[in-house]
Amino acid sequence: MSRARKKKAEMNGNSLGVVLSSGGLAAAERSEGSPPGEPQRSAAAAKAGALPGSSSRPDSEVVAQAKRRTFPMEYKIRILEEADAASTTPGGVGALLRREGLYSSHLTSWRRERQAGIQEALKPRQRGPRSERNPLAEENQKLRRQVGQLTEKLRKAEIIIDVQKKVAALLGNPIPDVDPEEKS
Repeated sequence: MSRARKKKAEMNGNSLGVVLSSGGLAAAERSEGSPPGEPQRSAAAAKAGALPGSSSRPDSEVVAQAKRRTFPMEYKIRILEEADAASTTPGGVGALLRREGLYSSHLTSWRRERQAGIQEALKPRQRGPRSERNPLAEENQKLRRQVGQLTEKLRKAEIIIDVQKKVAALLGNPIPDVDPEEKS
């Protein structure tokens, strides 16, 4: 076998020379990545395995990123009431937790929040550090920038006025200096 053929066979994942039938290839792909009973992620992988002569490539489908669960206040209160009622029977709380897909730590934290008497605490909170944003400081900074811009415009306007006065004096038509405070 030539080097090019060997390299091509290795890249196709067929370095041992094993030949799988089209059905066997699809079954091998299905059994590698997913647990039994889980449906195949896409039909593209099954089609790729069913085509004779196609190379066996890994499934490139991206699984959705996990998202943290949030529970509404009404749900938390309802579950706490059900847990309190189920605590009289042995195994009742465990059955409730399994049915709802919750952990005992959820009940613990929700009870602590309920005992604190704060209904707002039962609402979902945003993760991350608290905002250090101060609206007054932001407004102050914005006004300082604006004052700086206006000061620069005033300086430029004064330079233009001085140049106009000098040009008028050279042409023989002097512009009188009028102080804004003297006008009033």
